[in-house]
Amino acid sequence: MAAFARRKAERLARPDPSRKRALDARAAELARLLNGRETFCTASSCDGRVLVLDTDGAGVQKKNCRWLLVTHGTCVKDDVMTALEKATGDVVFKFEPFVFHVLCRELQDAQLLHSVAVDSGFRNSGITVGRGGKITMAVRSTHCLEVPLSHKGRLMVSEEYIDFLVHIANQKMEENIRRIERFHKGLELALEAAIPADTLAPKGPEKSHSVYVHRRKRRSTREQADPSRELEPQDDPESSLDLFAEP
Repeated sequence: MAAFARRKAERLARPDPSRKRALDARAAELARLLNGRETFCTASSCDGRVLVLDTDGAGVQKKNCRWLLVTHGTCVKDDVMTALEKATGDVVFKFEPFVFHVLCRELQDAQLLHSVAVDSGFRNSGITVGRGGKITMAVRSTHCLEVPLSHKGRLMVSEEYIDFLVHIANQKMEENIRRIERFHKGLELALEAAIPADTLAPKGPEKSHSVYVHRRKRRSTREQADPSRELEPQDDPESSLDLFAEP
């Protein structure tokens, strides 16, 4: 526990390495919520964004491209067309959804976040355990978009098609924001309902069921808040019981 607290203090003291040098607004709210708990430390994140990138033709890589346009909200066709006027290479239009990485002190802490993330629509979320036992929970989804627009500075699609792409990207962004809001609300409920780790995890083989206790308690809180709410398949507390169960 002391080692995790030390690593957390060191990480949070570092300057933000991103281009923006600050967290995006929605990620910042989640970071304040989680970093206020001893068991979590937030790492890299992005609210989700629409990008227009000018690449050298070798693929979309940060070191090989210019950012002609970036927005963490919805965009308009005119902004994309203006950005394209500055293009000299192969331009790509992209939508990237929300991503949020959290270091967790114990596996059961990561399991709690994972359950909330999946329930909120971030079905591609996952937990990794690295060397030295570092546990990282990644909140992510798959509703991305990546479309080439020009080649060697020459526009290869119609303005009407660009308008269509912008519409699709904006729909994805709106859904992305709804998922973040669900995740935030679900996380507040789960953290409030969660039993402290030292009382939650019994000794012996029953330890693997800690995530089930978290999920049941969070579910009860939701049902009390809205008794008429119909349970969806992803809300079933049995659905991920065996995710990390021991044989």
